[in-house]
Amino acid sequence: MRYISTRGQAPALNFEEVLLAGLASDGGLYVPENLPRFTQEEIASWAGLPYHELAYRVMRPFVTGSIPDADFKKILEETYAVFSHDAVAPLRQLNGNEWVLELFHGPTLAFKDFALQLLGRLLDYVLEKRGERVVIIGATSGDTGSAAIEGCKHCENVDIFILHPHNRVSEVQRRQMTTLFGENIHNIAIEGNFDDCQEMVKASFADQSFLKGTRLVAVNSINWARIMAQIVYYFHASLQLGGPARSVSFSVPTGNFGDIFAGYLARNMGLPINQLIVATNRNDILHRFMSGNQYVKQTLHATLSPSMDIMVSSNFERLLFDMHGRNGAALADLMETFKQGGGFSVDDERWTETRKLFDSLAVDDAQTCETIAEVFAQSGELLDPHTAIGVKAARECRRSLDIPMVILGTAHPVKFPEAVEKAGVGKALELPAHLSDLFERDERCTVLANDLKAVQAFVSQHGNRGKPL
Repeated sequence: MRYISTRGQAPALNFEEVLLAGLASDGGLYVPENLPRFTQEEIASWAGLPYHELAYRVMRPFVTGSIPDADFKKILEETYAVFSHDAVAPLRQLNGNEWVLELFHGPTLAFKDFALQLLGRLLDYVLEKRGERVVIIGATSGDTGSAAIEGCKHCENVDIFILHPHNRVSEVQRRQMTTLFGENIHNIAIEGNFDDCQEMVKASFADQSFLKGTRLVAVNSINWARIMAQIVYYFHASLQLGGPARSVSFSVPTGNFGDIFAGYLARNMGLPINQLIVATNRNDILHRFMSGNQYVKQTLHATLSPSMDIMVSSNFERLLFDMHGRNGAALADLMETFKQGGGFSVDDERWTETRKLFDSLAVDDAQTCETIAEVFAQSGELLDPHTAIGVKAARECRRSLDIPMVILGTAHPVKFPEAVEKAGVGKALELPAHLSDLFERDERCTVLANDLKAVQAFVSQHGNRGKPL
């Protein structure tokens, strides 16, 4: 399997190289040169497989030539053994033909664990083989940071620096990051918003001279391995509901477009998916594009669903690449237009074709709380604010009641007590046993100005397990 850049000017790489590269040298994102495609018979034969075995079937083509089958199987078995539910990603029925796919049974109670538990093990495997040490710099709007630290904390050859917007993540999200200690773990609170953090990561990849020769690796969803792991649970959900003999629809709370792009890939790999719904909060750049062909930056707002408080969706470039016939030059021009002017539209024909699969909805905080209360009253199920946005979008945008609708349950409600409290459901939230003392644990975090040079100086000073790089 070879991977190419969305902007067409970077060399093609194999899986191992893409894992370590993150962002392409031309500023683009890596995608498979050719996507594997499975027959309906092949997909049907996977029904009833344990999650790690299904993951092996779905992901094996992406790592061919880089990781031997036996090693990859072992990595996957270890990855999903740490999840607290035997089904790993259980489906819970809300009503007749509406389901929540619970993706929060990993160590940090969010869907990011599916990819980041795997990414940590893949990095360990590849770096040990290569005899290399790397630095991870990641930006988080809440959940990626703790999942990345949890996934990589035992990696012998990794120093990890996670940037989050100061005072703009929930207390549980913050503490899940700042209470994990290790010589190789560094939490940085940036006096800015998530987009500021993300821009610093991108700028650091573009010029890595501050690392003095050490390689920089991405844990954000610009890293192909993140997307690859998320494809699996679309197959998993479909197989539970009669797929591939019947089609399934999905509603996906998303800010960075990675989670829903994985669903788009699953469909292109042969999984019958009828509809993909982009569910966003007030920061609705994706909804404005899907509903009106306007991809334009606006002011970023803090909401009750902070993991989606994102104004520029990094992974959207991967879909745009396909929309433009995988023409790297055309995509590079489009992204330059966005950089210079802060917005763009695409040809009506391309946009109309995309809308055949995608719908979207933006849901504000008041509607989010109303949905949490409504679902709790109807079913007794308590949703986190992001999942509630997914439910609201599913109910507003659904094309057919005959087709099962799966809402991706992206996080445990205990991570977002403010939203649950405002919804007025009156249910006490309890942390799972492994996090029961979270609020008593010591924290360690460094607050830095919204300044790239200051952040890079900190990384340079504290890399290599506390010894300057």
